[in-house]
Amino acid sequence: MALKKVDHVAYITPDMEKTIRFYRDLLGMRLVAGVGHEGFRHYFFEVGDSLMAFFEYEGAQPMAYDKFHGAPTTKPIGFDHIAFTVDNKEDLFAVKDRLEAAGIEVTGAVDHGIFWSIYFFDPVNNLPLEATWNFFEFTGAPAMYEVEPLDAVAEGADPQPGHWPEVTRPTPPEEMTATSGNGVLMRQAILQSGTGHISEQGKAAGITPEV
Repeated sequence: MALKKVDHVAYITPDMEKTIRFYRDLLGMRLVAGVGHEGFRHYFFEVGDSLMAFFEYEGAQPMAYDKFHGAPTTKPIGFDHIAFTVDNKEDLFAVKDRLEAAGIEVTGAVDHGIFWSIYFFDPVNNLPLEATWNFFEFTGAPAMYEVEPLDAVAEGADPQPGHWPEVTRPTPPEEMTATSGNGVLMRQAILQSGTGHISEQGKAAGITPEV
């Protein structure tokens, strides 16, 4: 088993129209997929080779978030911020200039040792966002500065055995099934419009256009 990448992160928006205007039209992310029906929407924006998604539904509210990126808090918050990358220093400041031209407050750039960052908030959904220019290349891992080193870090970057129970009852192939979610309707519509297709791996697994 190996988790490969973050496929997508999903957030909530009270206004998908304004969310599209911010992420697609201001930040330049492509709007690549979505499903919407009966007071519900789930749209996906492309961020490199990953996706960022939003749900819109009746009663949705912007995030109640009143701390700055990375600032300590005693509140029961598990999320801090989302960071995007740019290719070079000029692109970092181009993002800063574009945001400020739109009347959005930007903090930074800040030198974090291995990258520079700017910080801002999604004005529609109050999500704390960061853009970074990475100029450092790692030649070993974990690469750390730590005044109180943890024993777990000393074990290295790779997964260590013996800390979790081993699988004793793996799922048999005939039970590797999934219930239909609302996205199945999206699959049908995309296939009919010719804007996508089922991968060879999906076909081999028995994925069909039907619900």
